[in-house]
Amino acid sequence: MDKIRIVSLIRIRAVQEPFDDPDTVRSAVSFLSRAETMGFLGDEDIDRLAIGTVREVIDAMTEAGLAVGPGAVLHIPEEAITGSDIAEILTELDGILESSPAPEREWPSLAELFGVEALAELLGVSAASVRRYLRGDRATPDRVAARLHFLAMVVSDLSGAYNHLGIRRWFERSRSALDGASPRELLADEWDPDDAGPRRVRALAGALLGSPAT
Repeated sequence: MDKIRIVSLIRIRAVQEPFDDPDTVRSAVSFLSRAETMGFLGDEDIDRLAIGTVREVIDAMTEAGLAVGPGAVLHIPEEAITGSDIAEILTELDGILESSPAPEREWPSLAELFGVEALAELLGVSAASVRRYLRGDRATPDRVAARLHFLAMVVSDLSGAYNHLGIRRWFERSRSALDGASPRELLADEWDPDDAGPRRVRALAGALLGSPAT
């Protein structure tokens, strides 16, 4: 199959059974993209889509206290698992990630992508506060954790179509779909993910899911 670029670690060049149909591949790419952006992948590059990779992410989610009951099926012998089983399970796990802010893992991931100063601006907090959250000197307030997680979800939506530089530029460019505003301009002050502006930003990023790498 053609190489799929997600963000930085995932450059899938080959798939193994039972990841041998398009629906299963799409579900796996979406799940791994979310997992990487949220800090649930290790440091090694991933170039082969195999069940062991998915199991490692599920184990990391379990360690973080997330309820990953559907993923238990993926720990049974591989020959007993079908591609359709995996596609359904990964869709459920993807939904768990989307609804589960994990600031302790998301801070390092997004700070590496944006840099502390730019990340602070996007989140409407001070750079000093970001550094304290990164060091664990202060617990992340719920309202900030919600913005951080929202940003992680936008990044994961973008990551199938853009590399790191492209993702950063995406937030700065004016968009006709946003009435000429840039995504960053709609993430202003102490915004809430449920505000109209952020919802439009997420919808715009989500429209890029499945786009080829650039």
